Amino acid sequence: MTFTPKSVTRTAALFAVSLLALTACTNASAGGAADASGSSTFDPAAVAKDEALASQVPAAIKARGTLLVGSDTTYPPAEFLGGQDGHTPTGYGADLARAIGAKLGLKTEIQSADFSGILSSLGPKYDLGVSSYTITKERMQAVNFVSYFNAGTAWAVKKGNPKGFSLEDVCGKSIGVQTATIQEDPDLKDRSAKCVAAGKSPINVVSLKDQSDVTTRLVNGGLDAMAADSPIIGYAIQQTGGQLEKLGSTYDSAPEGIAIAKTDTSWAALVQKAVSELMADGSYKKILDTWGTADGAISSSQVNPAGA
Repeated sequence: MTFTPKSVTRTAALFAVSLLALTACTNASAGGAADASGSSTFDPAAVAKDEALASQVPAAIKARGTLLVGSDTTYPPAEFLGGQDGHTPTGYGADLARAIGAKLGLKTEIQSADFSGILSSLGPKYDLGVSSYTITKERMQAVNFVSYFNAGTAWAVKKGNPKGFSLEDVCGKSIGVQTATIQEDPDLKDRSAKCVAAGKSPINVVSLKDQSDVTTRLVNGGLDAMAADSPIIGYAIQQTGGQLEKLGSTYDSAPEGIAIAKTDTSWAALVQKAVSELMADGSYKKILDTWGTADGAISSSQVNPAGA
């Protein structure tokens, strides 16, 4: 998911009640092991505490005993509201946050927040931002990132592409994106500028706060297409019971990261060690397998990876 200025990629949202009623399908991700209520089958209690890492947790967090995480919980299968009550933060990003907490001997509290406001609240309000953030040079100037996933941009249209939409002919078309994502800026912004430069109509960019609303509008025929992170597109296709289909190939794959306040460099290094431990003990793979997103796994976690 992306955050302006410039970009932050992230990965999609629990569909609105109206969409669920329309499609009458479950919240389990394709190929994963999440149950039909949208609950994760991964148990963070199974993650062993690392005493050495836990001893390095910042004093204020250790005294609180709880890891506070900001997340835009409208982006399934990464971060969304599900569970038996329909209000529990879940998804592979939420599972990873809880696993990090368990590895550091902390409880984890995931707080729903607007995507665009999380990064500026790191430190005073949140210890971590877990919201499918694409790691970019611009973003790394403001915060630290610990890489944990890899995703690109993908597109979807209604099944059968009844409007004949083509990525080679986007000018004047209505295209849906989640607000503040890299799909909105720079992707569609740049494409629309090229349309205008060629004397054609600009793209009608339909920017909505929640990815779920973008998906609903496409299903209902109000858009020609939508663009989002690749895991989100795959989940949307599965969740809508085949009413949508992917168009073209995934492109611009890039690492996503856990966001941490820029001044908290030692904390970022500790979080990276915790993620690496989760990779080593198999918890990381279990989480991604649960949500059918193992193809986005990375082989090693880094703080502010070069080349992002």
